Amino acid sequence: MPLALWALTLSAFAIGTTEFVIVGLIPTIASSLHVSVPSAGLLVSLYALGVAIGAPVLTALTGKVPRKTLLLGLMLLFTAGNLTAWMAPGYAALMAARVLTGLAHGVFFSIGSTIATSLVPKEKAASAIALMFSGLTVALVTGVPLGTFIGQHFGWQMTFLAVALLGVIAFAGIALLVPRGIAGSKPASLLTQLSVLKKPRLLLVYAMTTLGYGGSFIAFTYLAPILEQVAGFSSNSVGLVMLVYGVSVAFGNIWGGKLADRKGPVRALQIVFALLAGVLFVLDFTAANKIAVLVTVLAWGAVAFGNVPGLQVYVVQRAERDAPGAVDVASGLNIAAFNVGIAIGAWGGGLIVAHLGLMHTPWIGALIVIGALALTTLAGWLDRRDPAPQHAVHGERAVAMH
Repeated sequence: MPLALWALTLSAFAIGTTEFVIVGLIPTIASSLHVSVPSAGLLVSLYALGVAIGAPVLTALTGKVPRKTLLLGLMLLFTAGNLTAWMAPGYAALMAARVLTGLAHGVFFSIGSTIATSLVPKEKAASAIALMFSGLTVALVTGVPLGTFIGQHFGWQMTFLAVALLGVIAFAGIALLVPRGIAGSKPASLLTQLSVLKKPRLLLVYAMTTLGYGGSFIAFTYLAPILEQVAGFSSNSVGLVMLVYGVSVAFGNIWGGKLADRKGPVRALQIVFALLAGVLFVLDFTAANKIAVLVTVLAWGAVAFGNVPGLQVYVVQRAERDAPGAVDVASGLNIAAFNVGIAIGAWGGGLIVAHLGLMHTPWIGALIVIGALALTTLAGWLDRRDPAPQHAVHGERAVAMH
């Protein structure tokens, strides 16, 4: 794999760290800024909203900018956002910094996949994308626990300074290693993107993504307060539990991909959503016991992100049939749907914590995931009623193999 691809992977690692590290720091930030835990949880929602808006809108607006210049600009924006968070005098400034960083995240992953595939021969395209996205997985395994540890011991501001330094290193990597003349794929206009949203079957997939991912984030956003206030872990131990979760996510991602290859995306998603809802229900009963909650968090990590491969494969399959001229757009909008799910889940979780209490987040999250399971079952039923034409089946098998 070319060195330029490693520069993209490092950028993905920095971006993944800043997205998820906030979860381990919510109690610390809440007490430091004298805001409630649900208010600190909104920092997760606003970042995700920045990603969801930034991906389609800014990708369309920056279509004519040379790819390398755009990548460098995005890493500058990312670094500036994290430096602003480091120096944030209060809650409002930290909120603004999170939105700013989220905008960079959205565009980076929208264009990153096409850039990654342009750096390698055609037969290595899937591996190139997988390598770039592995930066996100590694961020969950190492960046997030390390960032949580730094935040607990040296103050949450130092976590953002450390991530800003990662941004500087990623910027240098792109400047040195990414070639100048990368051909960008023709960007889709906002009108093309909006036309995809008129396809009912694609809207169904986006609803599955939003509910399936959002349900998990209702509880995941408040995992650190649950571990500290209910399970009795010290704030210093939260980083270690996040490490357990991250390692489990890494395995879950691979397992989810293999399951989608073997059983097809719809069946795989039914299995993953059923397991995820089950784990969230179990969390209600195990949260007060340190060992039991660790085992539950381990199981949660294994299924929490296991739905990502199935959802991405399924949206591409549907787009090949329903919007063949806009497959990339349909896929990009699914990334936006993941982030809409995170935003709504974290916001809804905050309302639940404020009005009902912390331990109502897992079971309500489980009910939302059951909603995703119901929609997935509906999608499977509609697929059987309207079997794919022969040429589409071959296309679907090719996608599933990726």
